[in-house]
Amino acid sequence: MADCIFCKIAAKEIPSTVVYEDEQVLSFKDLEPQAPFHALVIPKRHVESVGALTAEDKDVIGHIMCEVIPAIARDNKLDKGFRVVANTGDEGGQTVKHLHFHVLGGRSMQWPPG
Repeated sequence: MADCIFCKIAAKEIPSTVVYEDEQVLSFKDLEPQAPFHALVIPKRHVESVGALTAEDKDVIGHIMCEVIPAIARDNKLDKGFRVVANTGDEGGQTVKHLHFHVLGGRSMQWPPG
């Protein structure tokens, strides 16, 4: 998608701090981190959101959830725990209309805090 910032990051048209990359997926540090470790994981192929997923996407989503995110957690020593978030749609807080998973860790993510 021509005007999608995450598509531009995946195409290396916009620089990012890469955390993980393979043929299907890119992970990079969030520019406004909400935790000591905060990375985004995106499929390189444009998919708008979790709500737009189809059966065609099951392989890449399985790869992200079963392989990529656990590897990122291990590589970044998030062994005490981490949070994975996918905001979906305007009311779900999605600000970039390209499917992305936030991986947050490095502090307690319990709610309520304390």
